[in-house]
Amino acid sequence: MAKLLSFDFGTGGVRAGVYCTDTRAMVSTAEANYDTVFPHTGWAEQDSRQWLTSMVAAGRQAVSSAGTKRIDAICVATTASTVAFCTRDGEPVRPAILWMDCRASEEAAATAKVDHPVMAYCGGEDAVEWLVPKAMWTARRQPDVYAQSDVICEALDFINFHLTGQWVGSRMNAACKWNYDSLNEVFVPEIYEELGIGDLADKLPQRIVPVGGVIGDAAGPLLAEMGIENTPVVAQGGIDAHIGILSANTVRPGGVLVIGGTSTVHLTQLAGAGDVSGFWGPYPNALTDGDWLVEAGQVSSGSILSWLSNDIFGMDASQHQALIGEVVARPARANGLLALDYWMGNRTPYRDPDLRGAIMGLSLGHSRADIYAAAVDSIALGTANVLSVLGQRGVEIERFVMAGGICRNAAWLQATVDAIGRPVAVATEENLSLVGAAVCSATALGMWPDLAAASAGIGVATKEMQPIEERSRWYQDTLSLYQDATEALRPLLHTLAKRQQAEAMP
Repeated sequence: MAKLLSFDFGTGGVRAGVYCTDTRAMVSTAEANYDTVFPHTGWAEQDSRQWLTSMVAAGRQAVSSAGTKRIDAICVATTASTVAFCTRDGEPVRPAILWMDCRASEEAAATAKVDHPVMAYCGGEDAVEWLVPKAMWTARRQPDVYAQSDVICEALDFINFHLTGQWVGSRMNAACKWNYDSLNEVFVPEIYEELGIGDLADKLPQRIVPVGGVIGDAAGPLLAEMGIENTPVVAQGGIDAHIGILSANTVRPGGVLVIGGTSTVHLTQLAGAGDVSGFWGPYPNALTDGDWLVEAGQVSSGSILSWLSNDIFGMDASQHQALIGEVVARPARANGLLALDYWMGNRTPYRDPDLRGAIMGLSLGHSRADIYAAAVDSIALGTANVLSVLGQRGVEIERFVMAGGICRNAAWLQATVDAIGRPVAVATEENLSLVGAAVCSATALGMWPDLAAASAGIGVATKEMQPIEERSRWYQDTLSLYQDATEALRPLLHTLAKRQQAEAMP
C-alpha cells in the first residue's frame, strides 16, 4: 500500500489530497487560499511565498486527516505560465506574474517573427500568457528585476525547488510554454537570442524531467511542517489541467478532456504531427512518449460568471445558486442576446490577447438572469467554436470528458453539453489534477510501467449527460453569429484594449 500526496495549485488557492493505492481513492483533501493582486488593467500578480504557506497548511491538514505520518511520494500540478522570478536560493525578486496576466501582448506578437522549426510546435508564435513573453516584458520594462533574477521559472518549478532543493523543469511545461525542443529534448537558445533575451536559457531550470519521472527525494523544513516523518520521493508533475488527462483516462488519441474553471481548457492527443493552426501544439512527448499534445482553451469562463455574480450583482453564494436555478429553469431566456467571452482575450482559435468581452442586444427589459444566461451561452459557444475548428483541422474526437468547477454550475454544465451536441462523460471527482498527480507518483514509484497504464488503473468514474436537442440546434445556429460578431468587432475591441494597456503602463 502506498500513500501519495498530491497538490494542485489553482488560481485562487491550493488543494492537497492523499491518495491510497489499495483503496484506489482519495482518502483526504484540504485546501488553502492565497491572494491575487491586480495592479493595473490586464495585470495579475501573486506573492510566491504565499504558495508555500498555503501548501503547508493544506498539506498538513490532508496528511493529518488521512491518519498517517508516512507519505511515499509527492507530486505537484500548478497553473501553467504563472512565472516566478527568483534568486538561486529560491527567494522571490518580484511578485510572480499570474497566467492570466496579458501585459506582454507586444512581446507575444514579436515571437511570430521568429523563423525556427521548433516554433511550429506552438503554432508559430507564443501566447501572451506564456513564460517567454513575460520574461521579454520584464527584461524591457524592469531590467533591474530581470538582471537580479538568477532563475525565471514556472510556479511548479518554484514549489518543487522548495520541496527538493533542486531547480528542475517539467518536460510538459518546457514543451508547451518555453519553446523547448521536446522532440530532441534540448533547449533552443537561438530563439531567445532573436527575441533579445539570449541569457534566458541560463536562467531557466536546466534539468528537464518528463511527467511521472523522479525529481529526487524531498528535503527541507516543509516536510516536518506538514507532519511527514519519512522521506518521500518527489515525482514530476506539470500543468494542472493537462495532468487531469491522466485521471480522465483520455491519454490515447480520440479523447478530449474539457476542464471548466476560472478558465476552460480543452486537451487532446494526436498519434503524430498534424496541422492544428490556431491552437497550441501539437507538442511532441509533452505528456506521454510518442504522442503529440494539442491544447485549446478560453482565458475567461467561470471567472466571468463569478465577476458578474460577485462584483457586478453583489450576490453571496446562496444568491448565486438561486440565479443559476433561474437560468436552468428557462435556458432560452437569453436567446435575444449575444455575448463574447473575451474578458481577458482569446486563447484559441483566434490566439488574440487584445480581444475583449461584449454583451449585445440589451434592452431595459432585460434582467440579471438574462445577462447571466447570455454570459453562460457565450462560454458554451466558445467551447463549441474551439471544437468546431478542431474538427475543421481534421482532429477526430470520439469521447468527451468534462470536469472542474463547471460541474457545480448546472446552467453552465448543461449549456456546454448542449453546445457540444453529443453525449459527454462528466467526472464524478471534481479535481482531476489531484488524481492525475497520484498517477504521476504511482508511475515514479514503479507501480505501473508507464503513465498510460497507471491512468487506466487509477482513472476516476464518470456519469453520462445527454444534450437537449432543441438547445443544441440553437447553439449550432448561433455559433455563426458568435464568429461573425468576433470578426466585426475585432478592430473596435483592439482599440479599447490598447487604451487599457496605455493606462496600465507604469
